[in-house]
Amino acid sequence: MAKEKAEKVKKTSKKAAPVVKAVAKKKDFSAIYDKNQAYNINEALEIVKKLNKTKFDASVEVHFRLGINTKKGDQQVRGAVSLPNGTGKTVKIAAFVSPENEKAVKAAGADFVGGEELVAEIKKTEKTDFEVAIAEPGMMKNLAVIAKILGTRGLMPSPKNDTVTMNPVKAVEELKKGKISFKNDDTGNLHAVIGKISFESSKLAENYQTLLETVRKAKPSSAKGSFLKNISIAASMTPGVKVVIS
Repeated sequence: MAKEKAEKVKKTSKKAAPVVKAVAKKKDFSAIYDKNQAYNINEALEIVKKLNKTKFDASVEVHFRLGINTKKGDQQVRGAVSLPNGTGKTVKIAAFVSPENEKAVKAAGADFVGGEELVAEIKKTEKTDFEVAIAEPGMMKNLAVIAKILGTRGLMPSPKNDTVTMNPVKAVEELKKGKISFKNDDTGNLHAVIGKISFESSKLAENYQTLLETVRKAKPSSAKGSFLKNISIAASMTPGVKVVIS
């Protein structure tokens, strides 16, 4: 009996074999580019195209690291810009407008159009099957009841990115053609899509230059020192390629 107990204790005291986790080996892209080197935009775009191996038409994104203090309200960077060659993506737009403008806004391409009834529907369902919302200034008071829904999803219209406007038809047309909004995140970085990997490099470069100039102009007056700390571009599934800040 004592022998059986001793064997039982011996068995239970055995330590379980340590679990060895498989570590994914990082891919080596050194034959294509030097990750520590900054390239001019044309070279960088060609490198990203070589790095891209996806079967879908991936988005090309620009990432800016900004010299701002995100804790200060007067150093937030946001704005809007019309990319000359569009983004290659069709955005769904909700337009909160007065009844007399509904027909024209629909004709311009808005996907969801209305006033109080559209607000009521969103309040009831909490569904926002759109990526951008625009509103006439007079409609903003009506959006108060769904401000939390729109705000937490980054959909609240704002004069700072031209989504509160007296000309909703023009706003919809510009958004459908490739106008984008941008703003920094909590870490002081700013991200924006400038097109698809299938775009000609010259068109991506033109979109990049337009975005770069607009971001530069958006520098807060209270931000001190270097504003553009680092710029890189990447496709949806590729590593970033540094771009020379010119």
